[in-house]
Amino acid sequence: QVQLVESGGGLVQPGGSLKLSCVVYGRFVGINAMGWYRQAPGKERELVARILSAGSTDYADSVKGRFTISRDHARNTVYLQMNSLKSEDTAVYYCNTEVARTWTDWNDYWGQGTQVTVSS
Repeated sequence: QVQLVESGGGLVQPGGSLKLSCVVYGRFVGINAMGWYRQAPGKERELVARILSAGSTDYADSVKGRFTISRDHARNTVYLQMNSLKSEDTAVYYCNTEVARTWTDWNDYWGQGTQVTVSS
């Protein structure tokens, strides 16, 4: 059983910062890409940022220069540092990762979501 546990969401004023964390728990032999998605009310889920196992990153245009994704391989954790937050960043943020339970059994997993609200 693989489980993703997110933390770090909350209420912040415009221009403020938050840092999200996502830890992968369970029995597995490897983790490939790790990423963050978000879904605002009435909108589809969208990719925010993604980081591959070798460290290369990919960001949505709307967050480039403000958000930074990073990972700690030893702790099976991915982070999302969010700076200069705007009201349009308000959404539920979901962690996503590809995990190998065996080297021939890769699956996609999602966290439960953490609410980020940017408001004065």
